[in-house]
Amino acid sequence: MAPLRGTKRKRRDKARNRKTQPDPLASLLLLPDSADADWWDTFSRRISVTLSIPIEKLEFESVMKMPRRTFNYICSLVKDILMTKNSQYLFVDGSAMAVEDQVAVALRRLSSGDSLVNVGTAFGTNHSTVSQVTWRFVEAMEERGLSHLRWPDADEMEKIKAKNEKIKGLPNCCGAIDTTHIMLCLPSGEPNSKVWLDSEKNHSMVIQVIVDPDMRFRDIITGWPGSMNELQILKSSGFYKLCEKGARLNGKSVKLSDCSEIREYIVGDNGYPLLPWLMTPYQGTDNAVHKSGFNKRHSATRSVASRALARFKDMWRFFQGEMWRPDKHRLPRMILACGLLHNIMIDFEDDERGEAMMMHSSCLHDGNYKPQVCGVADESGVAVRDALSQYLADKSGPA
Repeated sequence: MAPLRGTKRKRRDKARNRKTQPDPLASLLLLPDSADADWWDTFSRRISVTLSIPIEKLEFESVMKMPRRTFNYICSLVKDILMTKNSQYLFVDGSAMAVEDQVAVALRRLSSGDSLVNVGTAFGTNHSTVSQVTWRFVEAMEERGLSHLRWPDADEMEKIKAKNEKIKGLPNCCGAIDTTHIMLCLPSGEPNSKVWLDSEKNHSMVIQVIVDPDMRFRDIITGWPGSMNELQILKSSGFYKLCEKGARLNGKSVKLSDCSEIREYIVGDNGYPLLPWLMTPYQGTDNAVHKSGFNKRHSATRSVASRALARFKDMWRFFQGEMWRPDKHRLPRMILACGLLHNIMIDFEDDERGEAMMMHSSCLHDGNYKPQVCGVADESGVAVRDALSQYLADKSGPA
């Protein structure tokens, strides 16, 4: 089963967005500080009644789980598409939903994890409208938001490598890779249900991400069944194929003190293979100083991926717990849309808020899953890791 099955149109849109690579933060300058205040006044009065909360106690961020300026940007991103749809969505009182209403309903559904009925009741519409509005929003995000998920260019990558080195000293590191499971409740009689059964005997779908030091997703692959392990998912990804062809992680090498060179690489746990461009920790009971020191540095750098996935699941609670008979064709697209929203929220954070989120983010996103162990080690990868660990030990001593 291929991940993120989509249309040719979406692939063309993605390619076009990557070519232009607009700066999402630049559009912030075009947004007013308090756009559409009248909309929030009307909307808050509506939900104040259905939620039985005094209107003076309703705050925008407590309802939408994001700052107002971020919400405004998301509305501007999808506005044209939502307005061109023929269907007109209504509240139960017969009034038409504005674009902001539709975005608010969709975000509430995805961020709260509440049922369609509960979201509909809270926002004064029926459950079928919540379902339709949420899916239209997901489609709009796919079409207009893909510029928020892109591999860094050379200049941006140099900044990423500098930030990663600042964490615990790993030079030339371009990011961290990790996976997480979305648990599914499938009927026992469903054809091919066993393929979704993972190592912990849960039915699940797997997400694999590559994350920069600001917890931003730089690559997402999903749609694969839980029966696949990290090695299989990695080898099935476009990222792996690009790296093996030399088309990714192909930037500047770093020359070490012994004149050896370290190419660009990412870090991952022991569920992944050790490759020249993917560094994993040392395994076993060898307590050599340079190995244990490397593992500590590696763990600190890699933890950003775990924090990012934990933040993703905490924000988008639609994916928490066990999903009841989900549409497995739509689910990957919903994951992608929330991955784009995850990045947009980070793009719009100031440094102080971003640092606070990093400090307070948990690393727990797959709490009931035991760590996977791959055991595959490429000889060139072994040589790169040994040179890197010895260089770090000689340079600065124990981690």
